[in-house]
Amino acid sequence: MVTRAELEAREAAALAPYATLSRTATREHPERESETRTAFQKDRDRVLHTTAFRRLEAKTQVFLSAAGDHYRTRLTHTLEVSQVARSVALTLGLNETLAETIALTHDLGHPPFGHAGERVLNTLMAGQGGFNHNTQARRIVTELERPKGEYAGLNLTHDTLDGLNKHDRAGLSCPSLEAQLVDAADALAYTAHDLDDGLRSGLLTHAGLRELPLWHDLTAGAGIEGDTLTEQGRRTLHRRLLGTLIRDLTQASHAAIVASGVDSPGAVRAHATPLITYSPQMRGCLRETGAYLRENLYRHWRVEMQVEQATRTLTTLFEALMGRPSMLPPSFRARAEQGLPRAVCDYLAGMTDRYALDVHANLTPPVGTPGLWLR
Repeated sequence: MVTRAELEAREAAALAPYATLSRTATREHPERESETRTAFQKDRDRVLHTTAFRRLEAKTQVFLSAAGDHYRTRLTHTLEVSQVARSVALTLGLNETLAETIALTHDLGHPPFGHAGERVLNTLMAGQGGFNHNTQARRIVTELERPKGEYAGLNLTHDTLDGLNKHDRAGLSCPSLEAQLVDAADALAYTAHDLDDGLRSGLLTHAGLRELPLWHDLTAGAGIEGDTLTEQGRRTLHRRLLGTLIRDLTQASHAAIVASGVDSPGAVRAHATPLITYSPQMRGCLRETGAYLRENLYRHWRVEMQVEQATRTLTTLFEALMGRPSMLPPSFRARAEQGLPRAVCDYLAGMTDRYALDVHANLTPPVGTPGLWLR
């Protein structure tokens, strides 16, 4: 039987000097570590067993989860981020398990209806601290999930929690390379799969995408000609896009790490700029691609209808629950004693798309129709 001590020794021997080692991990609440799992493996397992993680299956990425079985959801996005992060971490000599754990945790705080839902809740919580899915992810794993009675939260390691701060550090210091990698893998994954889902849905066209240098080069490299794209052609280009982005990210990051001379996790944190990066040319291509997606997919009129649905649903539910807190489930009603707006926001943020729509339909049934709970 392989023990935790042996696993930790393997890490120390195999990983690069700038990687984060699990044997140095600490927790807010000291506890006995597993005999057969590293601290980061335990973190990963705890996240996988949360209610918040299971709910990601029915939360929007771009298209509502009810729009079709083949579009990405927040869960499939999370799994794709995890796969990319693990792959690149292995190549760079980073802690693959820590990168995987941060990837599985990073989107737990997303509300229903994707970024549209996040914008709505942020507006509704103006004056109350606003709403940010990164901050909410941390609240979930430190406060809202309570698998143990003696303290709130999952008691994850400080390294995993630190990875959730990667978006809002205000330049104070660089996060670990594993956290930086998840940040880059997140952007890589949604760029690739939003292009793929956009094509699958018909909201994006191959002819339009060929205006982008990145897509033009992929098409030429695959020997695909013309303005139309077959199903197999779409799959081919998606696969080549992932390979191109991962290869550039890995090579550029390795070069940056070597040039920096960092030789420890502490040196990484003290470094002035992030070291997980793309080549300058690829960064330019990704900026152009992101602008194209914002204009042609995220602001497409069909997607805007989903945004309107999200706005009306969450606004109606927020106002109704603020006006009648007795409709909150008992656990959230108890939290309302410390602040009703945040308790309502926590409840709404935890909803799946389906549940939010069902509760909204129950509160606003057609005239003359009893609510679902009264049938």
